[in-house]
Amino acid sequence: MRALVSLDHGKQLKTAVFSLLFLCLLLGECFGQGALIDLRRPIAPPLPSPIVQPLHSYCIKSLDVNVNLNGQVARVQVSQEFKNTSKRTIEASFVFPLPYDGAIDRLTLLVGNKEYEAKLIDRDEARRIFEGYVRRNQDPALLEWMGSGMFKTSVFPIPPGETRKVTIRYSQVCRQFQGMTEWLFPLRIARHTTKPIEQLSVQVSISSSLAIKSVYSPTHSIAVKKPSPKIARISYEQKNVIPNSDFRLFYDVGKQSIGTSVLSYRPDGDEDGYFMMLISPDIQAQQRENISKNVVFVVDRSGSMTGRKIDQAKEALRFVINNLNDGDLFNIVAYDSEIETFAPELQRQNKSSRDKALGFIESIFAGGSTNIDGALNAALDMLQDDETPNYVVFLTDGIPTVGETNIARIVDNAAKANSVRARVCCFGVGYDVNSLLLDKLARTGYGQSVYVRPDEDIEAKVAEFYTRIASPVLTDVKLRVDVDGVKIAQGSVVNRVYPRNLYDLFAGDQLVLVGRYKHAGNAKVVLSGRVNGEVQRFEFPAKLEHKSTSSNQSFVEKLWAVRRIGEIIDKIDLEGRNDELLDELVMLSRRHGVLTPYTSFLADENGAIRDVAQSRLRAATALNELVTEEAGQAGFARRQNKAAFQNAGGGRLGDTNGDGLLPSQSVDAEGGVVFRDAVTNRAVKVKTLKQVGGKSFFLEEGQWVDSNASQEQVETAQDLTRYSSSYFALAAKHGAVVGRILALPGTVIVVIDGQVYRLIDAE
Repeated sequence: MRALVSLDHGKQLKTAVFSLLFLCLLLGECFGQGALIDLRRPIAPPLPSPIVQPLHSYCIKSLDVNVNLNGQVARVQVSQEFKNTSKRTIEASFVFPLPYDGAIDRLTLLVGNKEYEAKLIDRDEARRIFEGYVRRNQDPALLEWMGSGMFKTSVFPIPPGETRKVTIRYSQVCRQFQGMTEWLFPLRIARHTTKPIEQLSVQVSISSSLAIKSVYSPTHSIAVKKPSPKIARISYEQKNVIPNSDFRLFYDVGKQSIGTSVLSYRPDGDEDGYFMMLISPDIQAQQRENISKNVVFVVDRSGSMTGRKIDQAKEALRFVINNLNDGDLFNIVAYDSEIETFAPELQRQNKSSRDKALGFIESIFAGGSTNIDGALNAALDMLQDDETPNYVVFLTDGIPTVGETNIARIVDNAAKANSVRARVCCFGVGYDVNSLLLDKLARTGYGQSVYVRPDEDIEAKVAEFYTRIASPVLTDVKLRVDVDGVKIAQGSVVNRVYPRNLYDLFAGDQLVLVGRYKHAGNAKVVLSGRVNGEVQRFEFPAKLEHKSTSSNQSFVEKLWAVRRIGEIIDKIDLEGRNDELLDELVMLSRRHGVLTPYTSFLADENGAIRDVAQSRLRAATALNELVTEEAGQAGFARRQNKAAFQNAGGGRLGDTNGDGLLPSQSVDAEGGVVFRDAVTNRAVKVKTLKQVGGKSFFLEEGQWVDSNASQEQVETAQDLTRYSSSYFALAAKHGAVVGRILALPGTVIVVIDGQVYRLIDAE
C-alpha cells in the first residue's frame, strides 16, 4: 500500500490521476503492497508532457507489518494509516498484486472497521489493463506488475483532514530455495513520492517444529531474538524513511547443534559461481559443552586517556569481569610508560578473583606515555595453553611513544610472543590512534580491529564485542566442501572465501561466509573444530547451481564482490601496491557499481571508465593516501571504511555495518546512488551511476550502459523500442526485476539472459 489518488473531475486532474497511478504502483514480485486508485475511470489520452500533480494531498502516518511464520506458511497483517491533507474528499479503491506463488488461502481488507469485498483479476486481464495504461500514458512504472494477477476492492471515501487505517490480512505459502525458507515483502515506495513514512515497523515471529538455526536478511539490518530453540523474533523499525528495497528474510532449521545452510548463484555457467554460507551454533548446545577460555584485557592508561575515556574503559573492564564464565581464566594488563598486571599469572574466575579484579580496576588512573610493545608482550607471555581458546582484547587511543616504537618491530615481536595463536582483537579509540599498527596486529594475530569514534561509547563497543565471544562453541574451525563426482585432482571446490579465516564459532552468533565455487552439483559441507580439545565433525548437504535461472539470489554475487574489494584494499594497505590487485579492484568496482574512496573516479562525468591504464593510475594515487596515513582522523576513517567492506552483510566480530551490502553507498527509490566520502563524511549524489534490478548502469556517451556489457556488446546491441510488443513480452517474461530496468528513461543498454538490448524511444 503506497498512495492515495484523488478522483475529482476535470481534464487536468484526470490526467494527473493517471500519471500518479504510474508513479505509485512500484511493486516487487511478492504480495503485500498495493495502491489506492480507481481503475473504473476511462484512460486519458496521452499528452506530450504528462501533468503530474505533486503528492502533497496525503501523508502516510504509519506502516506496520506483522507476520507469523509457521514452517512455510506466513500469516500477514499489514496496517497503514493515511491522512487526507487536501481540501477535497478522496474516493479510492485498493488494488494489489498476487503473491509470487499465488498461494493465498485467506484475504481480508478492512478500512476502519468495515470489510470490503476484493475481486480477483487474473494475470491475463491484469496484463491487458497494465499494458493499456503504459501504452496510452507513456509511463512504464506498471511494468513491475506484469505477469501477476491482482485483487481490486470497491471504492471508499476519505474526507478532508481525516485519516483512514487500511488493514489487509492474508495467508500464503512461502517458497523454499536451496533448503532455506524465504519471506519477501515489498517495501519499495513509489519513486516520485516526496514524503517519507513517519513510522515503519516490520515484526516477524517464526515458529518451527525443528530448531531454528540461521536467520538472515540481505536487505535490512534486523534485530533477532531467540527465546527458545524453535522460536525466533525479528524486528525492523525506522522513522521518517523512504524505503528503497524490498524486505527479504531467510531462515532454516535443523537437528544438529550447529546449523549450516548454503545459497548459491551462478549467472554464467562458464565462470565460477558464488555462494553464501550461514553457520549458526546453538546456544543450548554450548551450555551443555561449557568450553572454557583464556582472556587477557590490555587497557591503555596513558595521559591521553584522561577523563571520559578512562572512565568508559574501566566500565568496559567491569563488564568483562562480571560476565566471565565459570572455568574461564583471565588477567588484566594496564599500561602507560610502565606495565602493571592484576596478577602475575592467569586467574580462575570465581567470586574472590572477581572482587579482587574489580578492586584493581578502581585503582587505574590515566597518566604517562604509551608502551604498546611492552604491554602486548606481557599479555601474550601469560598465554601458554594452546588447547584452550585464547583472546587478547587490546585497547589504545594513541601511538607508541616509549619502549619499541617502530611499527614493523612491534608487530613482529607480538607475532613471536603469540605461541598459542591467541586471537588479538584491537580497539582503536579516537582519531589519534595508529590505525595501521592495529590492523597489522589484528592480521598477524588472527583477530580483528574495531574503531571507536570520539562520539561513541567505549564501554558499549567492548561489551557488544565481548558478548559475542563470551561462549565459544567450536574452535580452530576448518571448512571443506565436496561435490559428488569431483575428485581431489580436479582442485578445490571453493575458493576466495571471506572472511579469510574462520577461527572460532560462538554461541548465539551467526557467521556469514561468501566465496566462489568451481564445481557445481550436489555437495557436502564438512565443518570441523575442537570442543574442549577434542575434534568434532559436522556434515551438511548443499547444492551448488550449475546455472541460475533467475536473479533472485544475485545479492550473493554483490556481497562477495564487496568483501573481495575490502580484502584487496586491506592487502594493499598492509603489504604495499600490486598492479594485479589494482586492476581487480577497478574491475570489481565497475562491474558491480561499488564505489570506494579509491575508485570513486568511476562516477566522474568525464571519466574514461573503460581505460584500464588510466583507472589503475588514479586508483593507485588514491590508495597512496591510505598507505601514508598511519594515524590521525583520515587514517582512522579510511581503515574503519575498509573494515566495513570486509564485514559487509555481517559475519565477523565487531561488525556494526548491517544496513545493506554497500558501505558508504546508498541507493534511492529511483536507482540513484549516493556516495559518502569516508574521510569528510560528505554525501554526494552520483549523476553517472544507477543501480536497478540488481544491475549497475554507468552513463557513457549519453547512454545508460549495463556494467556487464563489453564494448563489443554495446556496439552490436539489438534495438528494443519502448511500448512495442517485444518490449511488453520481455517485461511479462521476466517480471518485476526486468520491469524496473525497462522503466529507466533515455537510451539504455542492458544484458538480459545473455542477449544485449538497446532500449530506445519510438520515432
